[in-house]
Amino acid sequence: MELQNIESKIQEIRGQKVMLDFDLASLYEVGTKVLNQAVKRNLQRFPADFMFQLTEEEWKNFKSESDGLSGNRSQIVTSSQKHRVRAINPYAFTEQGIAMLSSVLRSANAIDVNIAIMRAFVFMRQYALTHKDLSEKLRALENKYDKKFKDVYEAIHFLLQKDKQENEQKQRRRIGYK
Repeated sequence: MELQNIESKIQEIRGQKVMLDFDLASLYEVGTKVLNQAVKRNLQRFPADFMFQLTEEEWKNFKSESDGLSGNRSQIVTSSQKHRVRAINPYAFTEQGIAMLSSVLRSANAIDVNIAIMRAFVFMRQYALTHKDLSEKLRALENKYDKKFKDVYEAIHFLLQKDKQENEQKQRRRIGYK
């Protein structure tokens, strides 16, 4: 299982890193309906902080964002589902919800996929922590140089406005005695 393939399916919705039911189903090599039925049979294992259903607006936003991505996100619609319309909005599973799926889906493939997904979440968390410090340093540099060049920006803006006013004056028709 490729780490990049899994990472590309991890989305941020409601401020949480989640994976959608159809992406998980494709990774586990089961139908989305089968995955959701297994979850519904074990609903007590999936509280609201493990799994939630997208609202109509969230689903529309997600579809429009994913259509705008390069390559048109093919995992949204598999070849067998190209012209099918979802009757219900997808479910989003948090990292804990995905871990709980391992107790619901018990195939050997499900175990391997689950391990790979957990590694992807851990890698993304470590990456974010490692680069948080770098991001803060870049932000500090931007602020420092923005302050230094503020006067330069204002001077350029003033000169551009002055040129514009002079051009307008030249284009005006003169009135009075010549």
